[in-house]
Amino acid sequence: MSSQSTGLRHWRQRFSALFQDHEIYIRTHGHVRFLRISAVWQKRVALLAGLVALLWAGVTLAILANQLLTSSERAQVAAQKQAAAAAEARIAQYRDRVGEIAADLDERQAQLEEWQKVYFGAEPAADESTKDGAQEGAAAAPIKTGAIDPRLPPEARMLARLETRQEALSARLLAAVNERAANAEAAVAKLGLDPRAIVRSAASGRGGPFIPYRAGMGRSGMGKAKALGASFAALEGALFRMEVLERTLVAVPSGRPADVLMQSSGFGYRRDPFTGAGAMHSGIDFRGPVGTPILAAAPGRVSFVGVKSGYGNVVEVDHGQGIMTRYAHLSGFTARVGADVAAGEQIAKMGSTGRSTGSHLHFEVHLNGAAVNPRRFLEAKADVLEVKADARQRVGAIAASAD
Repeated sequence: MSSQSTGLRHWRQRFSALFQDHEIYIRTHGHVRFLRISAVWQKRVALLAGLVALLWAGVTLAILANQLLTSSERAQVAAQKQAAAAAEARIAQYRDRVGEIAADLDERQAQLEEWQKVYFGAEPAADESTKDGAQEGAAAAPIKTGAIDPRLPPEARMLARLETRQEALSARLLAAVNERAANAEAAVAKLGLDPRAIVRSAASGRGGPFIPYRAGMGRSGMGKAKALGASFAALEGALFRMEVLERTLVAVPSGRPADVLMQSSGFGYRRDPFTGAGAMHSGIDFRGPVGTPILAAAPGRVSFVGVKSGYGNVVEVDHGQGIMTRYAHLSGFTARVGADVAAGEQIAKMGSTGRSTGSHLHFEVHLNGAAVNPRRFLEAKADVLEVKADARQRVGAIAASAD
């Protein structure tokens, strides 16, 4: 205790030693003045200065502290604003994404309705996506789909349900299209044609610049199906196959080219009527009176009217799908080049022009430039003709709607 008081007294003495009485003499114009500064006064001034310094330091520290707190608050406010801006950006991005998905679904729905109307002749109902939109032949079995995630926002759940219904309708349409295509394929095969080769040949004639599909670009038919999903791409492929095969069936000349019963010469090897030598006969001859009406064996467009060596007067009709029919030895024409003719429509008159021994019709069928036996088409069985009639009705409806 004594040591503490001794130490305190020591520091007090050292502090008091800093302040001594000072006498200052000031001489001005021969006059001397005496100024005395006492130690007590010095201590008071020093104490006052210390208090002012402490006050200034306190104020400075308070200002610094306030600035630090204000800076921290500003940083927090800035961080909150940044977080709010990021949240708004995420919300805007989500809305844009929802809008894009909705636009894609609208395009998918429009494409489904278009295909359904074009290929099945059915107008979509108000809730068509929940129904079996195809005609008879569409699969009636329920389509299994995944459950909708309940954690999704309400808008996303609604879009997901719509997409699920569209996928179900797409699957049903695909089943109906595959059934029609299978029927057409079987009928084409019974006519002695190779359906796979026909589809491959049709697919090899497509092309054009690559323009990526985007929603809102407008309807471009089957060209955008791949961009709308795998199920739509599969449906596009099935529709293309069905279209090619059914149009081939419609183009097949199954109608008799003349209303006569007598067939005077068949397709293939025969003895030439002029020389007696063996020769290849590339068609079928039908005998009849001069002027007998000559009828188009299938719908098509007249591609030639005139004279050809050995054939005399000739009419040729292009039926599409690589099929052409030729009518020769005619006595007159009733059709002109470029005219569209229906099956059974008169295009010429029977005669005996060219290399001919009498009035008859020489009838040829060409497939991709090569002559084939017309008998296989003219003698098609009832089941083939039934499929062809159905295909003709559908193709005709498409042509009528396009006009």
